Amino acid sequence: MLNEFKKFAVRGNVIDLAVGIIIGTAFTAIVSSLVNDLLMPPLGMVIGGIDFSDFFVTLKGGGHNTLAAAKAAGDVTINYGLFLNAIIKFLIVALAVFLLVRWINKLAGPKEESGPPAPTKSELLLTEIRDLLKQK
Repeated sequence: MLNEFKKFAVRGNVIDLAVGIIIGTAFTAIVSSLVNDLLMPPLGMVIGGIDFSDFFVTLKGGGHNTLAAAKAAGDVTINYGLFLNAIIKFLIVALAVFLLVRWINKLAGPKEESGPPAPTKSELLLTEIRDLLKQK
């Protein structure tokens, strides 16, 4: 069992996956900062100086102006502003991954258009036999 695990762990796919997860985690921190620190403040200013992360609906508890105050008071809230932030982060990550894959594909060069595979010897012989039968 140990040898099987060793073979599994050192296969290229597992190592590639591990590297991808580590880079993805670091990339998530960058995207979070991009959304929270660069995109949301101007967007909030455009919509009246409101921070999306403070968009919430109180289900149970007193009326508080900020989500932090509502959470500190123990209110039950639906935090749709945080959900909007998560959607925006996802869209940015998806766009960045798309652009990265597109760029890598361009670096790899154009793929050669391969036509149908060449017929085997058996297929060639069968084609000749068919053609001879058609002629008779």
